[in-house]
Amino acid sequence: MTVWSLVGTISGTSADGIDLAELATDGRTVDRFGPAETVAYRPETRALVLAAAARKGEGREDWPEIARAVTRDHADAIRAFLGAHDLRPDAVVFHGQTVWHDPEAGETVQLGDPQGLADTLALPVIGDVRLADMAAGGQGAPLVPVYHRALAKTLGGADREPLCFLNIGGVSNLTYIDGEHLLAFDIGPGNALLDDWIRKHGAGDYDADGAISARGEADETRLAKALSHPFLLEPGPKSLDRYSFSGDFAEGLGLEDGAATLLAFTARAIASSEKLLPQKPKLWLVCGGGRRNPVLMRALAEQLSGDVLSADAFQIDGDALEAQAMAFLGARLLAGLPTTYPETTGAAHPVVGGRLYRPCA
Repeated sequence: MTVWSLVGTISGTSADGIDLAELATDGRTVDRFGPAETVAYRPETRALVLAAAARKGEGREDWPEIARAVTRDHADAIRAFLGAHDLRPDAVVFHGQTVWHDPEAGETVQLGDPQGLADTLALPVIGDVRLADMAAGGQGAPLVPVYHRALAKTLGGADREPLCFLNIGGVSNLTYIDGEHLLAFDIGPGNALLDDWIRKHGAGDYDADGAISARGEADETRLAKALSHPFLLEPGPKSLDRYSFSGDFAEGLGLEDGAATLLAFTARAIASSEKLLPQKPKLWLVCGGGRRNPVLMRALAEQLSGDVLSADAFQIDGDALEAQAMAFLGARLLAGLPTTYPETTGAAHPVVGGRLYRPCA
């Protein structure tokens, strides 16, 4: 069995930083978890990315400049990471920076230059991880379910299934696993609306420990209207852009009540997704930044069937998981194995995603 050591990188539209993780895998099972880090973008790169994402696909003239900045910041972060941990991986998997995702138009945009990164690092780089799926009629997201399935096999047996991995980043998405059966889709807002609300009111970058939300009271009338959004009722596969939902329905509320209303919206939207699953999960494993909000975790525990636990409770690094998943997808490309399926993205057939870029001599 060939096992590759790969470094995966991922950058989301939150632009909080670059997640890096090393993984030794053959694309079927995980041989070893390596080190992981999150490295902040340069402030000017972060500002460019946030501004581009907020334009919702418009005003594309500065995308080449952003792609150069993103590639430069990744190159610096990866070089430091490899040096600090004395790593020489077989390849780097470069997701790039998402600034726009519109599956209905068949468009997803991750800015970055995989060939330039390969030349700078003098290492093979796997990029364009979403494009083959989109070409096959898929949504291009979510990409992580095939890695979730590999992790599920390490959790102690089928008696825990069906289970769901629940990722709460800017948006929320799930992977339903029952044996080899996968079903995946984006659910709705994750942390994005609450984060935007907190920033707008000058109260920080996010609701640390849910403290602001905990002091407020959710507006049930506004919630009921927001929860009637048609996307929440659609079966998967389906995917979202970070800005597909708006928090405008909380306008006019105070800081704390607005925060409580937006947090409740995220929790109830996630709870409503149970109706779209074949069976109610016995276990929900929560990944992403949302797992660090105890108020949100309590709300989920009250509203979801089955146990709701942080992925970290099973020795799964909830911060490194998506970067590890990129490395896993790269190993599957090298092994010629599918990275997405009709049940995870809506592609017409299983798709081997990604493209290998070799450094120029």
